[in-house]
Amino acid sequence: MANSPSGDSVVDRIVRLISAFPQDIGALQLSDLAQRAGLPLTTTHRLVGQLAAHGLLEAAPGGMVRPGVRLWELANRTSPTLALRQAAMPFMEDIQQVLHQNVNLAVLDGWEALFVERLSRRGSVANRAQVAGRMPVHISSAGLALMAHQDKAAQEEYLRGFTDPDGKVGPDAVRALLAETSHQGFAQLKGVVDPDTWGIAVPVLNRRQRAVASLGVVVPLREMRLQALVPALQTAARGIARQMADF
Repeated sequence: MANSPSGDSVVDRIVRLISAFPQDIGALQLSDLAQRAGLPLTTTHRLVGQLAAHGLLEAAPGGMVRPGVRLWELANRTSPTLALRQAAMPFMEDIQQVLHQNVNLAVLDGWEALFVERLSRRGSVANRAQVAGRMPVHISSAGLALMAHQDKAAQEEYLRGFTDPDGKVGPDAVRALLAETSHQGFAQLKGVVDPDTWGIAVPVLNRRQRAVASLGVVVPLREMRLQALVPALQTAARGIARQMADF
């Protein structure tokens, strides 16, 4: 039930508050949190106190607020990505052992690729894909691999509403990328997120041949070996699919 001038319910405000934490910042000042959540400072203070009492948020030194351990525990206890991560990890480790570069696992959430796992090591190239981070479909090989292997209705809905905030790419160009990805069975993007890297991703397919995840790597341009990378990724993706009991 809504009980605020804006019409937001208590649940709406709690979700806005928890969602206001950016992926690369672990804690925020209370006033910054209120501003990012679009809530009055007094409301934010009250909700933070209530959530902290349940361990969902935590009051840090210096008046900072950060997500609580209880929030992480609940999110991971029954998360549908937990089985996926467990099934994928041995295959991701094998690929990283061979490539010595970043390996990532993503799922489609709305019109974005949501990264649920990533392996990297010292000396690997820059990788903007962070665990629990998101990227728009059209700028990530993971996103293209996922969207290209959805049903046509989902693809058309995505393309009808597509806008590029930078104004560099239109729906027709994205449609061509999706068609190419579907035909090839893998997605590749050269220097889109980082000019010195190449992203390659393949879909993890269920029994209906729809992508439930994508498995990808980020490699330096100078070390790009498409003919070796793609078969290795596709073999690993099939292995992950076999391990998933609910496919």
